[in-house]
Amino acid sequence: MSQSYNSKIYSVDSSIIILIISTYEIYKMDGIGLYHTFLQTHQPQLKSSGIPKIFWEAVFNKLKNQDFDAGLVFQLARIDYEDNEREPIDPIWKLFVSAENGISVRDPNNIYLVDHAWSYDTLHARQNLTNVPGLLDRMCSLMGYDIENEEQEKIEYVLKEMWRYNQSFSLNSGSVEDRMPIWYIMDELGSAINHSDDPNFRTVPFLYLPEGVTYTLLFPVKNVKFEEEVTRDFVEGQTNDLKKRQALLLPWVDNSFINKSFIQEKPNEDYFLAGHILENMPEKINVEAIVRRPNEKLKVYSQYNYVNNYLTDSAFEIVEREEDADILWYTSHFKEYKELSIRAPHVFVNQFPFENVLTIKDLLCIVCRRKALEKSYDADTLETYPVWLPTTFNLSTELVQFVAYFEQRESKNLENFWICKPWNLARGLDTHITSNLFHILRLPSTGPKIAQRYISKPVLYDRPDIGLVKFDIRYVVMLRSVSPLKAYAYANFFLRFANKEFALNNFDVYEQHFTVMNYSENTQLCHLKCADFILEWEKQYPDYPWTTFVEPTILSMFKDVFEAAVAAQPPKGIAHSPQSRAVYAVDLMLEWKKDKMQPVLLEVNFAPDCKRACEYYPDFYNDIFRCLFLDDYHSDVFHDLFPFHDIAHGHHVTWCSGTIGLDTVNGERPIHGTTYNISPVVDIFIPFLLDDVSLHFVFITQLKFIARPLGLSASTTIIPGNNGIAQCILLIIFVSVIRLFDNAAQQCTYP
Repeated sequence: MSQSYNSKIYSVDSSIIILIISTYEIYKMDGIGLYHTFLQTHQPQLKSSGIPKIFWEAVFNKLKNQDFDAGLVFQLARIDYEDNEREPIDPIWKLFVSAENGISVRDPNNIYLVDHAWSYDTLHARQNLTNVPGLLDRMCSLMGYDIENEEQEKIEYVLKEMWRYNQSFSLNSGSVEDRMPIWYIMDELGSAINHSDDPNFRTVPFLYLPEGVTYTLLFPVKNVKFEEEVTRDFVEGQTNDLKKRQALLLPWVDNSFINKSFIQEKPNEDYFLAGHILENMPEKINVEAIVRRPNEKLKVYSQYNYVNNYLTDSAFEIVEREEDADILWYTSHFKEYKELSIRAPHVFVNQFPFENVLTIKDLLCIVCRRKALEKSYDADTLETYPVWLPTTFNLSTELVQFVAYFEQRESKNLENFWICKPWNLARGLDTHITSNLFHILRLPSTGPKIAQRYISKPVLYDRPDIGLVKFDIRYVVMLRSVSPLKAYAYANFFLRFANKEFALNNFDVYEQHFTVMNYSENTQLCHLKCADFILEWEKQYPDYPWTTFVEPTILSMFKDVFEAAVAAQPPKGIAHSPQSRAVYAVDLMLEWKKDKMQPVLLEVNFAPDCKRACEYYPDFYNDIFRCLFLDDYHSDVFHDLFPFHDIAHGHHVTWCSGTIGLDTVNGERPIHGTTYNISPVVDIFIPFLLDDVSLHFVFITQLKFIARPLGLSASTTIIPGNNGIAQCILLIIFVSVIRLFDNAAQQCTYP
């Protein structure tokens, strides 16, 4: 179990939980062995919770006999503020020692059971307050709120205020879902204990296995006198950093961070390696030099059933043994790149070294911020860059910066909605949406999380049976090579929809604010293929055509993400590995920026679930494998994110080809800044190297190929490629001609 106020994990092994029934039978018997049995099943908790051994036998006796004797030595007192107005951080209740002789830390009986008034998970808190008789009024009394107020007002007050009172525990066993935090509020006695930096008591949660019930154990850490107040440290064990401690204490101790900087520093290599099982780097090999016999099948060993069932292309063969494979397709993490390059240089693996910079949420944000070129934020709006990356803070390492940013937004009356999620989980598990700073500050105690600006103005989709709902978009993106950078996006994207109409309220209503429904039982799931979605999209947003307006901006974002991911050497970036290929799922949403639709990156997923892709498009894995391993792809199946990449300078130049008029592309006037896929019909292509120069390319019927460098000055140097002089002369001619057709040159552009 994990205590909300302590960073330690109090674990209960799953094998112990199995003993609950048999242990219960033993506990019903009398005998000398009862205490010994208790220690066998509970000693790991007692030790990890830091409960002094002197108290262990008393814990056993009081739990066995259900002896709640705290009322004999403690006295509750409600604070009367008389004519003074009570501030939100001022306590309603206090707890004092009523034992005339005080409480000695050396008395083995001075450990007390505290019951829990309410245990809940956050998604069902509102439902509990509505349906459990007496619970709402009990919480209002405990929190000092008038029980005569309207029910809805009381519910909203408790949901906001409970973050000053609750604690949490979690079982360190079972499935991921079983390990999710359970929040609880102690009874009136436990909730009356206030904070002190120099506490005289500790509280820890304790799971009593025979009952399967969690209590809180209250015990002294120093001798306490008669009528002395009982206190504890609300952020015990969470940090040794003074500023971070002050931030964590904000729900109970007033402070201000508005003058602190929220600028995020670039972390060093140690940050990228923390908690990471280090992979080794492959030896340098030339995969292209490996000769395969014509028509030789590539043998595939896969841990993923959908690859085994849907990879039917005759160029591939599924095998049962790893040692027989030319392609290793794992769903678990692979680390032995060096061994693979030495032992089997002809074998591919479906992962890249240090690809975790993409698939771990906090690292992804650090990597993507490399695309904030000129400035990191706007001083007026506090919008951070790049614009497609939501403002994100790591609540473990950037908590002070987050609080400073939150308070500065608050001072400017800017929206302050945040979504907080574990950086190592998916499917919306342990995810919170809130504008309550105190709520956010309580979350790091349950595990590492990021706080990310919640998209408050999403582009919505009109579901006829429901109304305007949130939706997100998933693209399957493949990385074929790091150097040169080659990546492709599967043309068929996937959609997920919320089941309730969107509004900036009821953040605890899952089906209103979340789109992942396929892991929940008895939840409606909206199935819509992308082709049907586009048809409906054109009706709902005729001024924002998908193919020529929305999707190009999405693909441009993908391009930026992968450029950023390879811009630094490992461990800060993805490593070059000729034997590596990879498939990721990139999740995004669309957000309104005034009258512009802006794609916003949500996350990049490792080893994504492609069940729906296979069911919708049976050739999904055939196309994926031909693209990754045979370099065989079609523009109607994949978007090439880097059609031309300059290896020598690491500068990629994308181009459009075809025979078009001065004013049209395929008979229609092209949109400036839009990507077009036009089948090449000419043979002339002149590769040349440009450093830091954007290009516009356009084919014109009469001139065949024209290139217009933008922003060239007299001092700009153009270095010709292998054909040197001839290319340079042709380029000079083309540049001269294009200046006569300046407007025409902007018909087809690529960033």
